Amino acid sequence: MANTCYKIWVHGIVQGVGFRYYTQAQANQLGVTGYAHNLRDGSVEVLAAGDEQKVDALIAWLKAGGPTSARVDKVLVEPHQAAPIPTRFTTG
Repeated sequence: MANTCYKIWVHGIVQGVGFRYYTQAQANQLGVTGYAHNLRDGSVEVLAAGDEQKVDALIAWLKAGGPTSARVDKVLVEPHQAAPIPTRFTTG
């Protein structure tokens, strides 16, 4: 299986609703490493690294709306070369 890494920006009502923690739980369940950080503009930035199919599954979950407490309006995805690759998934 190929490893891949993406930066994802999630826009909508994604702050103050547990979005980062649900994303972390989903990533941990899938075996994806990276992070979810709140940005000043009200969006959340997600770095997702790992097996291509697992990362794709996390991206699909984000595009489907993530946790029920959130409202996702837009998801932007861009390939990324993380150095070094994260060894776990964090929030911050």
